Amino acid sequence: MKQKLLLFLLTLSTLTGTAQITGLVSNTDGEPLPYVNIYQKNAATGTTSNGDGNYELAITKPGNYTVVFQFLGFQTKEVEVSVTSFPFELNVTLQEETTSLDEVFVDATGNPANRIIQAVLDQKPVILDKQKAYTADFYSRGLWRVENAPEKFLGQEIGDLGGGLDSTRTGIVYLSETISKIAYQAPDDFDETITASKVSGNDNGFSFNSAQEADYSFYENTLEINAQLISPLADNAFNYYNYKLLGAFREGNKLINKIAVSPKRENDRVFSGVIYIVEDDWQLYGAELTTTGKAIQVPFVESLVFKHNFKYDSQTDLWVKISQNIEFSFKLLGFGGNGRFTAVYSNYDFEPQFERSSFSNEVLRFEPEANKKDSLFWQQIRPVPLTLEERADYQLKDSIQEKRNSKPYKDSVDAVSNTFGILDPLLGYSYTNSFERWRIGYSGPASTLNFNTVQGFNATAGLFYNSWTEEYNQATYASLDANYGLDDDRLRFTGNIAKRFNKINKRTLGITGGTKVQQFNAQEPISKLVNSISTLFWERNYMKLYELDFARVYYSEELFNGFQFYANAAYEKRSPLFNTTDQVWIKNSVDYTSNNPLVPLDFDTPAIVPHELAKFNARAVIHFDQKYMSYPDGKFNVSESKYPTLTLNFEKAFAASDSGFNFTQIAAQLKQELDIGNKGNLGYTLRGGTFLNGDDISFVDYQHFQGNQTRIQMQGRHLDGFNLLPYYGFSTNNSYFEGHAEHNFKGFILGKIPGIRSLNANLILGAHSLITQEQKPYYEFSAGIGNLGFGKFKFLRVDYVRSINGPNQDGAFVFGLSF
Repeated sequence: MKQKLLLFLLTLSTLTGTAQITGLVSNTDGEPLPYVNIYQKNAATGTTSNGDGNYELAITKPGNYTVVFQFLGFQTKEVEVSVTSFPFELNVTLQEETTSLDEVFVDATGNPANRIIQAVLDQKPVILDKQKAYTADFYSRGLWRVENAPEKFLGQEIGDLGGGLDSTRTGIVYLSETISKIAYQAPDDFDETITASKVSGNDNGFSFNSAQEADYSFYENTLEINAQLISPLADNAFNYYNYKLLGAFREGNKLINKIAVSPKRENDRVFSGVIYIVEDDWQLYGAELTTTGKAIQVPFVESLVFKHNFKYDSQTDLWVKISQNIEFSFKLLGFGGNGRFTAVYSNYDFEPQFERSSFSNEVLRFEPEANKKDSLFWQQIRPVPLTLEERADYQLKDSIQEKRNSKPYKDSVDAVSNTFGILDPLLGYSYTNSFERWRIGYSGPASTLNFNTVQGFNATAGLFYNSWTEEYNQATYASLDANYGLDDDRLRFTGNIAKRFNKINKRTLGITGGTKVQQFNAQEPISKLVNSISTLFWERNYMKLYELDFARVYYSEELFNGFQFYANAAYEKRSPLFNTTDQVWIKNSVDYTSNNPLVPLDFDTPAIVPHELAKFNARAVIHFDQKYMSYPDGKFNVSESKYPTLTLNFEKAFAASDSGFNFTQIAAQLKQELDIGNKGNLGYTLRGGTFLNGDDISFVDYQHFQGNQTRIQMQGRHLDGFNLLPYYGFSTNNSYFEGHAEHNFKGFILGKIPGIRSLNANLILGAHSLITQEQKPYYEFSAGIGNLGFGKFKFLRVDYVRSINGPNQDGAFVFGLSF
């Protein structure tokens, strides 16, 4: 008891004994004001009040100070204090700002707000030029709260999410802070070094709060938040917004204009709210702007509120951003939540002396021991004090962390999750030992049940084992699966074992082998579920199969930044298969075709002759100028790039049972997706290749293409495949080229058409081409509508596709899913 009391007193002393001015900021009704900017006049550092209205301003020496309190909608207040000892308490009441049009010259012939916005647009190049390079100190805090969380979501146990949920399934599930130093140079050089990182409930955790990810500026034409949203200060803003001058007020000798911002069209990718513009300087003083999940096309998001505050810097004649607060709320399937991300900027230097080595592809790194800072360190350096709720969350999760990492606790949790259920023989079962970090289990046949004309109804069941090290730096996986076909009465086994050695270069080595039924196109253009439906209901058995006995060794590693290498070597024995069933649930006018994709009406001739060979395949994926973030436990590549990704393939077959089956194939691919501002995004894929000595090879080794004959297109294949191309009608063992392009206008077109814009749908235009030596060129052109659905579920897409192949033309509607 005495030890606990001593610990409490020591903790209390760290909370009250630091050199700082502390207090509460409230309004005239005594209500606390969150996220008020507080800073020492003519100084570089400052702070922000927390969600409870409390603040802590770091002052290191006694003396006379002028403390400034600035908050949108309230009068800025300057308080002169004489600090003789610490901590120094200064509670402040702010008066609501009163605006008046008397301060403003109003031209009866025009909208005065438009005049002000136009002045800002004229001044914007000067503002951006002054901010083209800088360094700063950055603080970030992220909080995510869940309310009424279900016990399960999509069939998966949720648990208490790290101890954050109380008995009502409500509470904080994520709380994290970072302190970092950032550097920026136009147009897109960015560097961040995180000096301190803290994650509630994980004293070995590293926050994913990033300054670059939080870098939102309304001076830019668009802000990327899933979609590209038009800024109220974009060059073409008058096409999207209405502005109304609400009034003006003075701060010192500066006149601040308060302007209401509203969208011209409801479903444009825009904001609404209020912005504050400094007269004559024509710069932002503050902004409070809101957008919705409908605008960013994330339907379960209810709202996103951006609050930016600026402070005048006399050296550069700039109003610089000193704080940013993003509040969000969401609701999905009966539960919801909210949260916020708070950022504080300080110690700007707009004349940094950058060198060529100042920036590299590494955009983020952690200093050693960044996640080992104690509570005293955070108390002294944290610019925004914790709220009572946040402090309680840290204390609760820190207190239970050691317990939850203990063997008795993990064993007790495992005992619950390891309980065997009555349906587990069908659905699958796993037994986990969390403390020793391993899992063994059984995968049930229910989720793999499907139908094809070669095997009839078939399903796969098997055993698996995986183990991992702390923070999942290394992982090992092994499995043994058995597939049984009811009509061909065959049991086929496959096995696999793989090990990932780290999360830096992600070196992986594995071996796999066995016997399986394989599509001629190993990329599996038709899914088992879609084939089962099209076969049983429409008697269209598009899936064509052969039997593969194989043993394969595979390896992958990022050899250096931006260069991912994959290789495998295999022995393969291929054998033909034939239909064994004509079962159908709904009889149609057509009959099943044979399992020979070359001669669909020949049920006796095999598609291939039995043969054996060895194969070697090497693939290099090159991401030019790849940016990445270095975490102590892993390397995370930034997917966005202004350059395409180049893939090079080399495939060699040798030692075949028939020398005519030996061949070499080389291929290359370019792929890229580009954001075109508010006009959506454009994606393209260009792929080509050729065979050497491929005249007599097996049909298995032909180059097959991602065709589609089901009128259903699965997600992710629009830039890699075709909508109406027969699965094997254009397969080739000669040179080939294919191209795919698609532009998603993200509401740029349909959002402007009355009536239709209420759908919040996207117009999508596409074009595809395929050129081979044996066939006339094949082309597809498509026009589609995406983001269709019901309520918060917008995952449907419909395209009308027109194909052209010489004199042959076809047209059809294709339905797709896009989550």
